Amino acid sequence: MTGHKISQIFSQRLTKRMRGKLHATLERIDHGHHVFRAYFKNSFIKQYEKFSTFLRNEICSNNLRDLGLKKGHDNLKAVRQRFQIITDRFAGLQAETFNIHADFSLLERLAHPIHNGSIRVAGIKIHDTRMIRLMEVLIDAGTRIDAFSARRIHQILLERFRISEQAYSFNQLRYDLRKMKSHGLIARSRRRYTYALTEKGTRIALLFVLFHQHLFGPLAHSPFVKRPVPEPCQETKLERAYRRADAAIDHVIELLHVA
Repeated sequence: MTGHKISQIFSQRLTKRMRGKLHATLERIDHGHHVFRAYFKNSFIKQYEKFSTFLRNEICSNNLRDLGLKKGHDNLKAVRQRFQIITDRFAGLQAETFNIHADFSLLERLAHPIHNGSIRVAGIKIHDTRMIRLMEVLIDAGTRIDAFSARRIHQILLERFRISEQAYSFNQLRYDLRKMKSHGLIARSRRRYTYALTEKGTRIALLFVLFHQHLFGPLAHSPFVKRPVPEPCQETKLERAYRRADAAIDHVIELLHVA
């Protein structure tokens, strides 16, 4: 957190004549109890986790004059109101700061193998064509009241993607289903022995299928195969979105080169 942001939180103007502290620290990292402090002159705001449940914000001031306040019990109400405004402003600024596209290693976590008891289960990789096909069929099964059995899933896979049973056997399907079940992506009905995506599995399956077919494929075609010329252009919302995405990717690459 920069000094300019800290001055905004305390609603004070930042000048060269300012004396005192103006920085932010993260303390007690080694002990597992993280405490964030933002110092401004003789005051600071502290944020920490309490009882592993609540995220608490506190303000401590050793000189109320820095905040334009006075001491005494008569001014306690004004101090409380001013401190409440500062904590609200700090929480709002923090929420705005965290409302960004951050790096989340979902694909890396799924790609790593896991252990189901004493059994080692392989990871799920986004470039696995077999897994993409299976997820697409399971997404269609999720729209039905009666989920698909393993035999039915295998039959649909062979018919939809025009592959032979030698290329994708029933044992291979059972292996893929067992792998998805170990990762918590599907659940099997106890009574009917049918498979359906869990809530987590639905999100990941949609992410994999949409990313593979409608996002990564078209966007990767532009820089590595051939970029469509500006004219003539199909006046569809999807094509216009792809072209805006191409321009945005080029802009991000330029910014990375500058950085």
